[in-house]
This record gives sequence, structure tokens and C-alpha cells, in this order.
Amino acid sequence: MKVPVKWLEDYVDIDISPEELGDRLTLSGSKVEEVITTGDEIQNVVTGKINKIERHPDADKLVICQVDIGKEEEIQIVTAATNMKEQDIVPVALHGSTLHGGLKIKKGKLRGVLSNGMFCSEEELGLAGDKEVIGLMILPQDTVIGEDIKKVLNMESSIIDFEITSNRPDCLSVVGIARETAATLNKKYTMPKTKFTPSSNEKIEDILKVEIKDDLCRRYMARGVKNVKIQKSPSWIEDRLLEAGVRPINNIVDITNFVMLEMGQPMHAFDVREITTGNIVVERAKKGEKFTTLDESERELDENILNIKDGDRTIAIAGIMGGLNSEVKEDTADVILECANFDGTNVRVSSQKLSLRTEASSRFEKDLDPNLVQEAMDRACFLIEELGAGEVMSGTIDLYKNKLQPHTLKVSSSWVNKFLGTDISKEDMKEYLDRLDLSTSIEEDTLNINVPTFRCDMNIKEDVAEEIARIYGYNNVPITNMKSVTEKSAKSEKQRLDDKLVEGLISSGLNQSISYSFTSPKVFDKILLKENSYLRNTVKIKNPLGEDFSVMRTTTVPSMMESLARNYSRNNSEASLFEIGKVYIPKNNGEDLPEERNIVNIGIYGGVDYYNLKGIVENLMETLGIETFKLKRETENPSFHPGRAAALYIKKELVGILGEIHPDVQENYGIKERCYMAELNLDVLYKHSSLIKMYEPLPKFPAVTRDLAVILDDEILVQDIENIIKNKGGKILEEIKLFDVYRGKQIPEGKKSVAYSIVYRDNKKTLRDEEVNKVHNKIIRTLENNLGAHLR
Repeated sequence: MKVPVKWLEDYVDIDISPEELGDRLTLSGSKVEEVITTGDEIQNVVTGKINKIERHPDADKLVICQVDIGKEEEIQIVTAATNMKEQDIVPVALHGSTLHGGLKIKKGKLRGVLSNGMFCSEEELGLAGDKEVIGLMILPQDTVIGEDIKKVLNMESSIIDFEITSNRPDCLSVVGIARETAATLNKKYTMPKTKFTPSSNEKIEDILKVEIKDDLCRRYMARGVKNVKIQKSPSWIEDRLLEAGVRPINNIVDITNFVMLEMGQPMHAFDVREITTGNIVVERAKKGEKFTTLDESERELDENILNIKDGDRTIAIAGIMGGLNSEVKEDTADVILECANFDGTNVRVSSQKLSLRTEASSRFEKDLDPNLVQEAMDRACFLIEELGAGEVMSGTIDLYKNKLQPHTLKVSSSWVNKFLGTDISKEDMKEYLDRLDLSTSIEEDTLNINVPTFRCDMNIKEDVAEEIARIYGYNNVPITNMKSVTEKSAKSEKQRLDDKLVEGLISSGLNQSISYSFTSPKVFDKILLKENSYLRNTVKIKNPLGEDFSVMRTTTVPSMMESLARNYSRNNSEASLFEIGKVYIPKNNGEDLPEERNIVNIGIYGGVDYYNLKGIVENLMETLGIETFKLKRETENPSFHPGRAAALYIKKELVGILGEIHPDVQENYGIKERCYMAELNLDVLYKHSSLIKMYEPLPKFPAVTRDLAVILDDEILVQDIENIIKNKGGKILEEIKLFDVYRGKQIPEGKKSVAYSIVYRDNKKTLRDEEVNKVHNKIIRTLENNLGAHLR
């Protein structure tokens, strides 16, 4: 919610800068999103008097102006504007100036004639709003020449943007923020004037009756205004509305919007001519009923949406928006003011159903205080009388069945100190609570707090402690160490494995990425999943933020591709990422809770290939203490390149897949580099992992190294070769290293040469050549017999 600081100053004396005020309010519990200083972007614009206007010699639509900007020499401006004359005073953007929207102005030549800047309209200064601008902004004749335009037009103002939590609807108003400001700065605040005297003797009860037919309406108040004068609002009201982000319309509508922002209570005005039955009924809509709202959109209602009706005809959707059929028009003479309180849950659900969220619905959905209705209605009537906008009729229709009453909380001051770890006196606690309009008395150690109805969030003693802490200052609460039953807390095995996993992946040069578990069903097409794939069967979100977050993901491939694509689009030449997250697989057609699988996904691109990815996975296996695993060629996964992907197995249990992403998938994500990815099931990895490290002494006996180069068919996997070497190498095989794969002129077509360095060692004795030869020859024979290999 945007709150202009000038508006706040109407109710509380603020003697610090807006930036400091934002910081102080944040420390006292009001979350400030941003402090916006308007006019900051307007730089080097001054007032100037046009002394002389001449036609441009080479352009019919341009004129040359000599302008006095309060310096010794005049400056020359070339312009196409036509609404100025000599001796007019206008805003002048000088060389090097900046205008609204960041537009930079520099001197230059127009059709060969030098122009040292430009004249400005309201649009260039960001003052136009929604109105159409024609020509330059002409300033009053008594304007000082050479003055900064921001000072002349009073453009320098500050707006504080707050994030209001759902439990503090009282802060969805300028008065509510003023109350928080006063408490934070330890100052008094004043409430807006509401006392008025009706100027019309006619009674509202004579022209209107109200009937509430549904408990979703907790209170309904109506008053009448005669002889309304529809006109432009005073500038101070328009300025307040514009700064708060609301467009002025006319004085009556502006007053209802002004009160809504000021007091936090939405209101609505009906044209009396359109209340033809003289009877307002609050009841639910009919299923399939069509209704056109003020935004000129026809909407289909149902029986769960609460309406305001003129007899049987709908004239407003309760708590959301009025109808086009009863809006205040330029010739409106009499109006009915409505101020009511509706069930917050119903307003929120109806607003979502109609895709219609308004300033009113955003307040009602947080369950406003019904007692606020009277204050807001009185304030609106006061402004109408004060501004001469109409004559308020006597009498009030007020239907309020179950009146909300204040309640009392009793809290021990010693408990508060123990809870907070502070040493605040009970007198200071009383002062802090009183500053928040939580009238408090002290009875021995007990604080008796009278909680007003607008503080719906104050229900338990912890709430009282929170109020005391935030006014005392969170920054003043001393740091205390957490007390534990045991001297040293031990991590679980999974937590230790998680730590090892992250440590191992980071040491492999990867950066951790985090993404949402929510996703869009459209991503399955982007990664080329088959229509009958079980991964398309998802857990659907009942109240999604939108289609892009409507289902729970069943694979992490789209999430990682989005991360890689984001890096690629920002011209990062390479990216090496990993993500640890969950996927959700439905069970029993969605009747049971889904299976949650823990997944680690590794994604890389830029100067890398499959072997880089394989090396990262091998490092991961070593980190988790997994010694034996195997890779098997994978050609069926549509998201991966059919000839450059492998499935990872541990003891016949599938762990996941690693390889190059399919070129079509890369194209779908706008990546023109080869991407490599591994998606592995962490639950399986952890099942076979071991963090136990066995000590092995340094070898006492020397090793024997033999090189082996064989020629075999190109389609034979290197892994098949290594499996034979490991199986036949026996106990003396210590290490094998692949150091060359060659295809070329000396090798027959369809063949390849694969070369290994093999290390043999016996930990109990020195190996003899005949012992090594026996094992080495056995490996060669097996390669020849099983794979058709022969020595190179």
C-alpha cells in the first residue's frame, strides 16, 4: 500500500526524513517495501521567460525562441510548440537534463539551427496523469525565472510503499499507518474530523429501506445526500489520490475513495434515480446471472456471490465493485452512500472467481472491523458538507445484528520479560501498549489490556509480547544463546549426507540453484515427453497463482533448463549448476498423498562435453562412498540425445540418467549451445552410500604398470572393456586409466583404438613378471573372445 508522507503529516508530526521514517517503521514491525521520492528523475529543468519568437528559416513548423533563464546571457531553444507567446514563462530542460521516464536532453541542431535544450509540457514532467496534453506548460506570470521547476511546482514528495500482512487490516489505511508512526516516534496523532450537521431536513428512512437476507453481510449503513453538485475535486484531494495511485473522477466518487484510503473502509455511492424500488436488498446472486460492473465488463455470477440489489435487480457486487447501471453521473442530483461490512472469505473467493480484484476487495478480504463503518460514513458526510458537494439528509439506516465488542487480555509482565529475554519495567510495557491505543492498566505484576475491535490480531499473550518487543525495538532485544538438553547436537545421517553432497558438488565447480516445485503443464511439451508418459500425471493445485504454477513437478529437467536458459539469455558463456529438490508422483489416482522423491539435478553448458558431466557424477559417487556402479546406454528418454545419454545403475537399481539434452529441447528453451544434464534419485544414492572411511596404509611394495591398446568395433562401450579388465584383473589389479580413444587412417572403418594404463600391485610381496603376465594375458584373451578385440 502506497502512503504519501504529506498525507501522514496531516495526522502526526514527522520531524525526520522519509528514508529514516521508513527505517524506523521497519524496525517497529511495519514492513517497508520502498521509499519513493517523486521528482528525483527530473533534473536540470528551470523556469524561463520567452523574450523573442522568430520563424525557422528552413522549417515551416519550427520556431526559434530566445529565452531568459535568469543568467547574463539568453539561451536559444528551437521548438515545434504553438501554444506559447512572447513573455510567457515555461519549463526549460537545459543541456544534460533528465525528464520523466529517464529521457535525456542534450543540445543539438534542428534543421541547422542550434537548440540548447527544449521546452516541457506536463507530460515530460510526469504531471499529466491520464489527461491528454496539448502544447507546453505555461506557468503563472509571477513565477520566478531561473528557479528549479521541482521547487516551483512542489514536485518533491515522498511515498512509502508498505507490505501489509493479512492479520493487520487496520494498517490498510493512512490513519492506521499514522497510528503506527506515532507509536514508533513516541508522538501523538490526531484522527480526521468526522463531526457534521445534516443540512437537509429530509430523512433517509422516507426514501429508502434496506433488507439483509444473508449473514455474509455483517453490517450495512446507508445515508442520503441531496442536491449534489458533481464537479472536479479540490486539488488537495486529487493530489492525495494520485500520490496513492488512485485516479480522480469527480468530487463524490473521489470522497468515497479518499475515505477508503484514509480510514481503510471502502464505500460506494449510488445514483438515487437508479434505486427505482426504494428498497436495497443484500442477498446472493442467481446462478448464471449476468451483470455489468463499473469497468464496463459483463460478468457471470453464481449463487455463492453476494450482491447488492435494487429489489430484484443487481446494482453492485458486495465488497468488490459497483454496477454500471447505478454509477454517479454528471447530472446526478441525489445519491445514496453505502458503507458496509462483508465476510472476508466470501469476498476473496468471489474476487478470484470473477478475476476482479479491487482496492475495496483487497481490504474486505482481510476481515475489516465492522465498527469502522460508522467512522467512515461520518467522515464522508463531513467532507461532503465541508466541500459543499451536497446536502446530507438526516437520519441513518444502520443494520448491525451482532455487534463486535472489545475484549481484554491479562498478561504477566514477568512472563513477557522471560519470553523475550529482556528486563523491561511493567511501567514501560504499559507505555508501549498505550502508544498503540491498547489501553492498559497495571495490577501488581499483571497487565490488563483493553483490545479495541480494530486489532483483530490480538488474542493471546504472545501477541502482547510481540507488540511490546516491536515498540521497545527488536534491535534492543539482547542476544541470548539457545539452551539445549545436550551439550552437542548431532546431525542425522541424511543431514550429513546432504552436507557431503553439497560440498562435493561445489568442489566440482558447480553453483547451487533453487527453483519452485510448482510448474506449468506446458513444460512437458517443451521437454518432448510422450503423451502417455507417467510423468504427465501430476498433482494439481486447487488454488494456483496461475497456469505457470498450477501443478507439482514430476521431473526437475524443465526447472534446470529454465535456469540454464536464464543464464544463456544474459550472455553468460558458461553455466555449471546443481539443484537439490523434490518431485511429486501421484499415487492411487490422486486419492493418496503423492510419493515425494528427493532428486539432485546437475546442468552444465559452455566449453564442456559428456565426459565433464560423467566426471562430476563420478566425483559425486566417490563423495558418497559408492564404489560400484555402472552406466548403460539410454536411447528411450525423449528429453536426451538418443546417442549421447546413459542410465546410471547401482546393483541393478536405476538411479537416473545423464547425458546431452536433445537439440529440440535446447531449441525450445532458446539455447544454442549443447547442454548436459544428470537427473539422479537421491533416495537411491543415499541408500547405497557410506560415510565410513577405512584407513589403508601406504603400499610397501612397488607397482607394475602395463599399457594395453586394442582395436575393436566402434559401437562397443568403453564400460564393457573396463568391466572385463576389472573382473579378470583379480586382487592384484589396483587401477585402470583410459588415456586414448583413436579413430583414423591407421584404424579400419567402423573400428576404434582404445588404450589403457593398467596398474598391478600386491600388498604382501613384490610381483614377478610371470605373475603379471598371467593376469594381463587373461584380460587380453577375454577381450578377444568376448568383444572381438585384437591388440594394436
